[in-house]
Amino acid sequence: MTIDLLKNYIDGAFVESSSSETIDLVNPVDETVVARTPVSTDADVDAAVAAAQRAFRTWGRTTPGRRQTALLALADAIEAHTDEIVEAQCRNTGQPKAVVAAEEVKVGADQLRFFAGAARLLEGKSAGEYMEGFTSYVRREPIGVVGQVTPWNYPFMMAIWKIGPALAAGNTVVLKPSDTTPESTLVLARLSQGILPDGVLNVILGNAATGASLVEHPALGLVSITGSVRAGIAVAVSAAKQVKRAHLELGGKAPAVVFADADIDKAAGGIAEAGIFNGGQDCTAATRVLVHESVHDAFVDALVAKAEALAPGLPDDPDAFYGPLNNAAHFGRVVEKIASLPSHAKVRTGGNRIGDTGFFFAPTIVTDVAQDDAIVQEETFGPVITVQSFSDEEQAIEMANGVDYGLAASVWTRDHGTVQRMSVALDSGAVWINCHIPLVAEMPHGGFKQSGYGKDLSAYGVEDYTRLKHVMSSHD
Repeated sequence: MTIDLLKNYIDGAFVESSSSETIDLVNPVDETVVARTPVSTDADVDAAVAAAQRAFRTWGRTTPGRRQTALLALADAIEAHTDEIVEAQCRNTGQPKAVVAAEEVKVGADQLRFFAGAARLLEGKSAGEYMEGFTSYVRREPIGVVGQVTPWNYPFMMAIWKIGPALAAGNTVVLKPSDTTPESTLVLARLSQGILPDGVLNVILGNAATGASLVEHPALGLVSITGSVRAGIAVAVSAAKQVKRAHLELGGKAPAVVFADADIDKAAGGIAEAGIFNGGQDCTAATRVLVHESVHDAFVDALVAKAEALAPGLPDDPDAFYGPLNNAAHFGRVVEKIASLPSHAKVRTGGNRIGDTGFFFAPTIVTDVAQDDAIVQEETFGPVITVQSFSDEEQAIEMANGVDYGLAASVWTRDHGTVQRMSVALDSGAVWINCHIPLVAEMPHGGFKQSGYGKDLSAYGVEDYTRLKHVMSSHD
């Protein structure tokens, strides 16, 4: 069988990398090699950035209406090629095809349409005479060439989250997808041909070294990454050395706080789904349950039953709730997390590999953990949920906020006062009430603490890809 060598997308065309080094793309379902990707060089990055610089001279001056028209046309093309995008992505991720079609492609097209509209609704302080004899106003301008790095957990949707606000604001983009999941991003690039002017969107393939080459490029005005805290710190340090802006959406360790008055069955079902969806490979996943001691045992029983009903499966299996973990290295890390649990922790269900081939891991519930255990403090990024108990609201807040992350949280209660107090006290960029994980294009997504800074989605996300300029005119 011939294994295809993928190509970079630069200046409106697919071009071979100048590098002879390649990476095997492995299907996590059966561990077969499905393609090879080049490890792009500094020269490849230079070519992509130069193309983006040329394109910015025009795209950065294009009217919001014209940018909107282009993004709407791209959204239509995405929907028309749903099956192709799904097939390309599932070769790299093993996700259920129905989930990719519904949760990434359909949602991604909708999000792109939102960004298309947001291009025409950027706001600034109204013009006025703030000093006698002078009129001041604010220009909100595109930054220029933006470098972006996307992860492997939601490859297509994360590409939309990156390019949508950047292009809507008038920037041009050089995007590097994860080295294990580039194919759906390349389909997106091909669909943009003839819709976006050449050089507006460029895609560079490669490994972490390629990403570092992109992030360090001096011509970039902003670098944006969705990834691990370690990767985010590296990007922030690199950006700081050149005094360029950074936009970081990093990890999470989201608490789900269940009070005694909550609907236990609903909470258990919602949290199980939010913790195990996409194999737990989600920075907002409900990974830590904090449940009132009076309902702890009943909740754990319900959570175990709900989790055990969420089976992994093959991409074409209509009953599969999630697929395999993405790659061998990550699979090994999740296995090691469970193998190294302290003796006081109890695995109530799961904790094991499923099958002999592919990176499938069973839904896993771990109880009797302590706040300082690694499984509580560190991101697992697998279908693993821990459960702890609390005695009162103050302790629940302390435990919920007692990690380095601050991306998302949820509160499960029937009491309005509890909702209001907890939504203020939780140190998280998103707080869900009696639900966990829904996202909408109109609302911002982004965290606090080591979960990063900057917002994806919403008009705030578009504003992050702009710069403000004060213009002051004398009346004389």
